[in-house]
Amino acid sequence: MSNRFVFYALFLAVLAMVVWIISDTINQPSVVDLEGEFVETAFFRNENNTGPVVRIYAIYAADTSLEAMKGYAEFMPHTKYGNTKVFFFNSMENSPKEIRSNQPHFDPAYEPHCLAFYEKNAMGQERFIRFPFE
Repeated sequence: MSNRFVFYALFLAVLAMVVWIISDTINQPSVVDLEGEFVETAFFRNENNTGPVVRIYAIYAADTSLEAMKGYAEFMPHTKYGNTKVFFFNSMENSPKEIRSNQPHFDPAYEPHCLAFYEKNAMGQERFIRFPFE
């Protein structure tokens, strides 16, 4: 009887652990959980898969709160030793549709409409600047 009890106790413990892991995985926060509307208007990623990966995003942000924009930017993918840059713009019409790898990353005509800039560099340091082109 005790062998059967130990077996069922271990089985229930493992089952509880599996249910906990699955529910924790499903309930992870994501971009969808953020308040406000964010639309990716342009994206660039270099084709280097062996060295540093550079990602540059242009995002239309209907919600202009700093916390919402920074929260969105922190959800963007980042590769170890890579660089991720996110530019936020105040309207769809005034957001770039193309981004280049070299600076300036987009047409300077869009600079006055840039609300904020977020960068996570190769060492994992984050930088968030409101109105970066003023």
